[in-house]
Amino acid sequence: MRADFERPLVPEATRDPSGLRRDVGLIGLMWASVGSIIGSGWLYGAEKAVVVAGPAAIISWLIGTVAIVLLALVHAELGGMFPVAGGTARYPHYAFGGLAGMSFGWFSWLQAATVAPVEVEAMIGYAGHWSWATGFQHTDGTLTGSGILVAVLLMAVFVVVNFLGVRVLAHTNSAATWWKIAVPLATIFIIAVGNFHPGNFTSHGFAPFGAKGVLSAISSSGIIFALLGFEQAIQLAGESRDPKRDLPRATLGSVAIGATIYVLLQVVFIGALPGSSFARGWAHLAYAGISGPWAGLATVVGLGWLSVVLYLDAIISPGGTGLIYTTATSRVSYGLSKNGYAPRVFADTDKRGVPWFGLIISFVTGVVCFLPFPSWQELVGFITSASVLMYAGAPLAYGVFADRLPQLERPYRLPFGKVLSPLSFVVANLIIYWAGWDTLWRLGVAIVLGYILLGAYAWYATASERPDAPRLDWKAAQWLPVYLLGLGVISWQGSFGGQGHIALWWDIAVVAVFSLVIYYWAKATASRPEDIERSIDEVVITDAPAH
Repeated sequence: MRADFERPLVPEATRDPSGLRRDVGLIGLMWASVGSIIGSGWLYGAEKAVVVAGPAAIISWLIGTVAIVLLALVHAELGGMFPVAGGTARYPHYAFGGLAGMSFGWFSWLQAATVAPVEVEAMIGYAGHWSWATGFQHTDGTLTGSGILVAVLLMAVFVVVNFLGVRVLAHTNSAATWWKIAVPLATIFIIAVGNFHPGNFTSHGFAPFGAKGVLSAISSSGIIFALLGFEQAIQLAGESRDPKRDLPRATLGSVAIGATIYVLLQVVFIGALPGSSFARGWAHLAYAGISGPWAGLATVVGLGWLSVVLYLDAIISPGGTGLIYTTATSRVSYGLSKNGYAPRVFADTDKRGVPWFGLIISFVTGVVCFLPFPSWQELVGFITSASVLMYAGAPLAYGVFADRLPQLERPYRLPFGKVLSPLSFVVANLIIYWAGWDTLWRLGVAIVLGYILLGAYAWYATASERPDAPRLDWKAAQWLPVYLLGLGVISWQGSFGGQGHIALWWDIAVVAVFSLVIYYWAKATASRPEDIERSIDEVVITDAPAH
């Protein structure tokens, strides 16, 4: 097997008919995902989780890891089957037609577009440790005028690097990712040596907030948010040199690396805390410098030099994640355009193979997000729900392909797929539900906005008889409005920020049963095999590697 740098790069192999350059190898794909997983989540996740769940936050991380692994396994098979750019926006399109494809494409874009500005806010928040940056944020975490200016400049840097092309992006992100992996690992071992107190795990109760605290932490404290990002390799499939071989490896490898680091971080964080910091209970955790949890802890335990490194990492880690999500936003809009849901200009590429208009729109979206909206911590639940809602389309599509297109080549085949696929859909909906009603009603508003924007373009394209007008298959997606509204009603009536009419444990059972009904309903009404194959041919022919 040749190494990546030994593979010949002839013009036919580096640029496919769609205009995207196929320059990214296995390491580039894996590092794109790992670089997204290790972002601002590692700087805040352990502290936020222990405040919500106590030492039982370790269980929260393990549950979150299992959930993400289930979803990643499904994506690994689909990514190998359909190596196309913006894959998460396309699988539901293949399986359920235009309406479902447009919907999950919007969920995908919404998630990707909001991460980069949130990472910028995290960079600015940690920078407040230095005197020259103290005026960038108000006390409530929103940006001041000078903070907005700095945020816009940082978003501009992300966009400029992306305009230089995917090869420069891969090299830049690879360098940042090596740092982003090294610093958390070093922090784990350096702080644990001489500062680990096993009694911290039981002195105030291992699970002081019970099962509800453990489950709430998964969505609301940043656990799932921290583990998000494995799909970035999928989004770059259209620029992979060997997608069928590399996509499954990159997807599963990135989850393994990220989950291992995060679980170790949580264990060490709890064990290294001085007893006085949680003397009043885990809900009142406090120590000097807690606004920058790991850097503050390093200072408290006498490792001031390490805190300097961590404050520096608080710029590099979120910056690397923001960089790759800027890329993802333009690739998802590229996929939406290729499927006819957005204007064709989103699929136009420049001489470097970069979807230039999508990058500009991602920049504009970031600027809008820097207006006086909620701070980093308050947006985590929203992004988590949008992300998992996007992921939920993959198990649904998997079930359809397994039944109706069993003959398709599968470089990676999910073991026990017919069991794990519906299970992963149930788990995805539980994560969304645990985010709480206060988050989900806001997500609902964003979904309605998406239907207005994309629906308006679909109406215009159809009325103008444009050749790229999308075919909205209402019959195959008849389950979709019931799914979205039903999940909202359960959250409204449930015990996680809702009316409390559905008690804990009963609500989990309701979500599980509801999810299974939707799963098998969607399978039963999905597009016919010949329609699925036609949809695949319409897109894959233009996106597949040239030979």
